[in-house]
Amino acid sequence: MAYKNFTIETDSDGFAVVTWDMPGKSMNVIDLSVMEDLDVLVDDIVKDDAIKGVVITSGKDAFSGGADLTMLEGLLKQYQAEKAENEEAAAEKLFEGARKLNLIYRKLETCGKPFVATVTGNCMGGGTELALACHARIAADDDSFKIGLPEVKVGLFPGAGGTQRVMRMVDGQQGMQFLMQGKTLRAKQAKSLGLVDDVAAPKKLVEAAKKMLAAGVDPVKPWDKKGFKLPNGNVYSPKGFQFWPAANAIYRKETFDNYPGIRYMLHAVVEGLQVPMDLALQIESRYFTKVLQSPEAGNMIRSLFVSMQELNKLARRPVDQRPNKIKKLGVLGAGFMGAGIAYVTAKAGIDVVLIDRDQEAADKGKAHSDGILTKAVQRGRSTEDEKQKVLDRITATTDYDQLADCDLVIEAVFEDRDIKKVVTEKAEAVMKSRAIYASNTSTLPISSLAEASQRPKNFIGIHFFSPVDKMMLVEVIMGKKTSDRALAMALDYIKAIKKTPIVVNDSRGFYTSRVVMTYVREGLMMLADGVPAAMIENAGRMAGMPVGPLSLGDEVALDLAWKIVSATKKDLGVKYVEGPLDNILEEMVIKQERFGRKNSKGFYDYKGKEKSLWPGIPDVVGQPKSADTFDVEELKQRLLVMQALETARIFEENCLTDVREADVGSILGFGFAPYTGGTLSYIDMMGTAEFVELCKKFTRKWGPRFKPNKQLREMAKTGETYYGKFPPKAQVAAETAEDSEAAEAA
Repeated sequence: MAYKNFTIETDSDGFAVVTWDMPGKSMNVIDLSVMEDLDVLVDDIVKDDAIKGVVITSGKDAFSGGADLTMLEGLLKQYQAEKAENEEAAAEKLFEGARKLNLIYRKLETCGKPFVATVTGNCMGGGTELALACHARIAADDDSFKIGLPEVKVGLFPGAGGTQRVMRMVDGQQGMQFLMQGKTLRAKQAKSLGLVDDVAAPKKLVEAAKKMLAAGVDPVKPWDKKGFKLPNGNVYSPKGFQFWPAANAIYRKETFDNYPGIRYMLHAVVEGLQVPMDLALQIESRYFTKVLQSPEAGNMIRSLFVSMQELNKLARRPVDQRPNKIKKLGVLGAGFMGAGIAYVTAKAGIDVVLIDRDQEAADKGKAHSDGILTKAVQRGRSTEDEKQKVLDRITATTDYDQLADCDLVIEAVFEDRDIKKVVTEKAEAVMKSRAIYASNTSTLPISSLAEASQRPKNFIGIHFFSPVDKMMLVEVIMGKKTSDRALAMALDYIKAIKKTPIVVNDSRGFYTSRVVMTYVREGLMMLADGVPAAMIENAGRMAGMPVGPLSLGDEVALDLAWKIVSATKKDLGVKYVEGPLDNILEEMVIKQERFGRKNSKGFYDYKGKEKSLWPGIPDVVGQPKSADTFDVEELKQRLLVMQALETARIFEENCLTDVREADVGSILGFGFAPYTGGTLSYIDMMGTAEFVELCKKFTRKWGPRFKPNKQLREMAKTGETYYGKFPPKAQVAAETAEDSEAAEAA
């Protein structure tokens, strides 16, 4: 029989090689057509007496990027549409749809014939669960191999048998870490853990699998045999009583119970390990369906998969602009940010001219790349040859004439208008006429910086986040005169360096810097209110932020925050209203010379990687009140509501114009609680009416900074949502998991 996504060839020994090679896709993913093929394929193999064993392999470089999450999103939309009419029937239909793949894998596992999976490149999510359902696995012994179950990163958990098989195959502690953290493993790590049986050279995988079949592979899994014992012992046993309460405590510590996906995964594991496999898989499917119905899962799938995929495919790129091939990039300023931009650009195969005031500073900037690459070589993730190729692409110099053939020049000097004006003029004097000039400013309006340019149409903002090599978001800022050609160039460059772009219009602080400063500011306002510093930091993390607001203030740099406040005060003049923020920053920066992590003194004292809250904080803000005076839930809400409210204001001002960019940008840019799906999803999840009432309550209690904006108040009257009122303008047909990065995000 012919299959859409698989081919099958049987040799004279009775070993069938099933090759998974989806037509028109750069990576194999699991969609409805693959599920239908697999279902029939297993039946056909069972009926064919000539087939004694099966090798499943990939016709592509990678095994699989996992399930197509747009398929799950479709199931959810159908559930939401049918829920009002008959919620129980809609939930049962969702359960049957969500369970389909689980049943197919179980049929393969119990069909009576041995299956061996040969795993190459990326093997993620449902692809990993397929491999685990096979009776043996051989991994490619090369650097490209990665295997994982990263579903928790998009609000879900492995729902096609992954939780049950992993915890029956490996040590309990390692298994739970693998599942709860969504970790990816290299080949030898996976073998050591017990998730793969052997490793082989990529070109010899099928041969090795056939040898394994010839030697004898048991077609009955250990857990389907009488007397099977769990690696960690029974749940209700002395050993179990030592492990499971600790696992629950770790879950609480790491997530603060914000993630239903991980919470219900724990339920599925604990309950599933107490029953036979078929019932365990049914339990897993029940909890998986429960997670699917949670707003957190829906929001995370939408923002961290669907929207991110669309933005990565340049959903905001002007359609009438020709593609740009960036061959050479100029970077002005070889400090930490400029050096980071040079590294990611050279790593992407683009030549870089890295310029600074003197050769020593320029060389130091290039040395930053050398340091990153040296570590990669030491960890076995690169070679000396690859390292040298990247370094050879970076020219460290003081000579502006070397910008003459650059397609794009990015300025990354200090946040000082005068310095930026000087380097802009020097660069434009030698740049070719069609080259684009970008500023990496984090706060200064692009239109005002473009006043120093002779060609403002070619002037745009490209705001990177620190550290550049690790942060995936890039914020593109359109000035008043910025052309579509400049925007297209910026987006094509960001795609080339494999980062996620958002596009915003010009304003002070743009989107990300403006919102993240409200988080820091709210932490400082809490200090002024008498909230103990440790309580503020804990509230931030409990709310879902990666770090507390005081810690983030230190990371951003308190002296930079003071410069921003001072510049804003100067620009606004009499319209500027001073408050506790000004007093605290002035005391910390000017009088105490505590600039943050950069000089190892801020709200924390730093000793290497260790840090502790500075005991002198009360000397700056006064003695704190008793922690019992404050409601932790309210503190958490203050921190999240302020960021979401500022996003709503920015959206109303038309600085933000796309709900996807608001949500993806908030999570990737400043770590806004991922379980919410982002700042606007947070409002939608709460409901605009309830959110506005909460803002009014906080306004009465904590001041006018919480006053809801007009657009939000109008939406609250009719219960409108952001995604309902402002659906994305340009929907992009998402081909799931088009590259390895997308697959890992899934």
